Amino acid sequence: MCEASAYLIEDGGEKLVMEAVDTVEPEGEALLLRNIFGEQKLLRARIESLELVDHKIYLRATTG
Repeated sequence: MCEASAYLIEDGGEKLVMEAVDTVEPEGEALLLRNIFGEQKLLRARIESLELVDHKIYLRATTG
């Protein structure tokens, strides 16, 4: 399986925002995350980094 967990970096830590993410798409100034269960989240964030071996997506919130 190639799904990843998405984390939002905040206050010096990380917060899990979605598990089993299989799609990340730009949506204007936001990112649309979808997982294998059909759940979706729209986050005003940018990709900070990807750890593909560990199946992790790190996001940082944006303002504006």
